[in-house]
Amino acid sequence: MSMPIFETLEKYDYEQVVFCQERTSGLKAIIAIHDTTLGPALGGCRMWTYANEEAAITDALRLARGMTYKAAAAGLNLGGGKTVVIGNPKTDKSEALFRALGRYIEGLHGRYITAEDVGTSVADMDIIHQETRYVTGVSKAYGSSGDPSPVTALGVFRGIQASAREVYGSDDLAGKTVAVQGLGNVGYDVARRLKAVGANLIVTDISEETVKRAMDELGATAVAPSEIASVKCDIFAPCALGAVISDETITQLKCQIVAGSANNQLAEDRHGDKLHEMGILYAPDYVINSGGLINVADELEGYQAERAQKKVEGIYEIMREIYRISKERNIPTYQAANHMAEARIAAMQQVRSTFLPVSRSLIHRD
Repeated sequence: MSMPIFETLEKYDYEQVVFCQERTSGLKAIIAIHDTTLGPALGGCRMWTYANEEAAITDALRLARGMTYKAAAAGLNLGGGKTVVIGNPKTDKSEALFRALGRYIEGLHGRYITAEDVGTSVADMDIIHQETRYVTGVSKAYGSSGDPSPVTALGVFRGIQASAREVYGSDDLAGKTVAVQGLGNVGYDVARRLKAVGANLIVTDISEETVKRAMDELGATAVAPSEIASVKCDIFAPCALGAVISDETITQLKCQIVAGSANNQLAEDRHGDKLHEMGILYAPDYVINSGGLINVADELEGYQAERAQKKVEGIYEIMREIYRISKERNIPTYQAANHMAEARIAAMQQVRSTFLPVSRSLIHRD
């Protein structure tokens, strides 16, 4: 393998990578743990047909590090981790595979907690749950929070309001034009919330049926997917695929705010720098879309919907703080978000440097 694994781990200070193999079920998985300063590493289990093992490792590492920043910026006492399973989620799943993975997760004794992600489902998490308690996003029968999409959408909506306040001096969105790219579970709910407060909607999606629904139910104006980045609007809300802010699209933007639910919206960091230079306010994606993580993290305390919703509402003030740091330091907002996350981790490293003796009689054993 050409990938210098320890050099990569050292560069971004990863703690641990676990390779999981079980011949009978065909399990081939990688669990990456980036940082557990704030608490156990939480991150979903992704199943994908990777081109090769190196691509799978790279994805696991990248996603785990992203979860560290996401949890830290959201104010959660959690670190960042991720599992990737190499395989076709449509043809390679089995009870044996996920139970084998569950036993590997159990073997980490709580250093890592998994959840559903791309290519996995609640049903898959239920199977993992048969082997370990260190899994969230299971069926409601196990005390789960259920579908995270509405809660994620709430956080995005509150982040859009905070962004409007920063640019327009008010979080009132009545009369503002918002271009929503992607009308999946989260995107459609964001659009619905925007319509409810009087915003004008321009929408697009690869599903013509979904676009028609938005036109009929929300009074939205529809454009082709290739046109959404260039429409004249107040707020551009990417709620579909990542890397939407690229060399090709950034010069087409006719908005004052970019704020949506999509992951990895910046094709490269330099596009965040360019938005800053252009005077377009960018809502860092891993902060504004952290409602789902906040919601599922509440399961670890015994899920309470009202408590979780209140925490998600707090995204509004988190965004305000990011914008304050950005202005104070004259740095792009994505850098301000990273700074806030890194500062919290650094502070806790100092707090937790004090040695705490542990009585053997107090060590929990199952």
